[in-house]
Amino acid sequence: MSTEADQVIGRLYPRVRETLHKIRPYVPGRPATDVMREFGLSDVVKLASNENPFGSSSRAREAVFEAAQEMHRYPDGATQSLRAAIARHLTLQPDQVLVSNGSDEMIKMVSETFLQPGDEVVAPFPSFAQYGFGANVMGATMVNVPLTPSFFYDVDTLLARITERTKIVYLCSPNNPTGTWLTHKQAESYMARVPDHVLTVFDEAYVEYVDAEDPLDTLPWIREGKAVLSLRTFSKMYGLAGLRLGYALGNPGILSFIEKVREPFNANALAQCAAEAALSDTAFVEMVRRKTKEGRRQIEAGVKALGYHTVPSQGNFTLVYTGNGRETFERLQRLGVIVRAGFPGLDAYIRVSIGTFEENERFLQALKTLS
Repeated sequence: MSTEADQVIGRLYPRVRETLHKIRPYVPGRPATDVMREFGLSDVVKLASNENPFGSSSRAREAVFEAAQEMHRYPDGATQSLRAAIARHLTLQPDQVLVSNGSDEMIKMVSETFLQPGDEVVAPFPSFAQYGFGANVMGATMVNVPLTPSFFYDVDTLLARITERTKIVYLCSPNNPTGTWLTHKQAESYMARVPDHVLTVFDEAYVEYVDAEDPLDTLPWIREGKAVLSLRTFSKMYGLAGLRLGYALGNPGILSFIEKVREPFNANALAQCAAEAALSDTAFVEMVRRKTKEGRRQIEAGVKALGYHTVPSQGNFTLVYTGNGRETFERLQRLGVIVRAGFPGLDAYIRVSIGTFEENERFLQALKTLS
């Protein structure tokens, strides 16, 4: 960079909002092409981003092809057809649905709508990093409440950290990156005691994978108009990660506040058509659910046989204790397997996305090589 360019940055740096200097941009899982290029590999398995290894519904792909014939037109800015389809799918009303460009955008919009400097956001720790990002963008304070030693929720501890300054509480279930979950009984206990001034945001990105006893069910609270949002996505179960589409369920009045900060045409036309088609393909969803459960058991058993252990998970990923997550991540890369490591509070762990049977075996063989 030239000296003049450096001087420009020096002059503008103090004019940037101070809170932004505290933010580190989100770092996604490494692309397979980067790893192949760096280590001279011809074949790499990516189990790093909790993507759907079984692809997407053929109905969704066909819908994208048809919609592409009209991609010179702007999309439906109000996402009317998609909101109606989601509402039918969940037995809600269309005005109880708000669509976004992935769940990340929704978290940012919720932050822009409700937070100001001095406000507090309560969330479990470790959990999804974007909660802190949204808080920091708006100059709010993040209050991280540790999960139990086994990474499950302690509702009493979480409630004790709520103050008059608390605007938002995030509850991620299944929790990313641990995979642990909140039971409905725990959630009912929380809802009975949470102060009226708090907006509770249930992040349910992995809700379609849950088969545990007493599963969390937020829909009755949505129908009753409680101070609750449920965030969901088409990126995981439905395999539309490349199209970026998420949505929030909530009281129409709450959603109308968030609507004020929504960018025009934030959900593209291809994504809207694909998502609506994907909702209708229940056979695809059942197949993904079944194969993911089989793959999770495959990895859990294989890891145990190698002397490691996993954290119980209800997501399409599992947390594996290796003693040194970053080192394991680096060594696995050289063997052509990409996982995730470096999550705050989880230095001894790697997170492994559930892949196909063959991809899971590739991971287990690579891990065996390291043992």
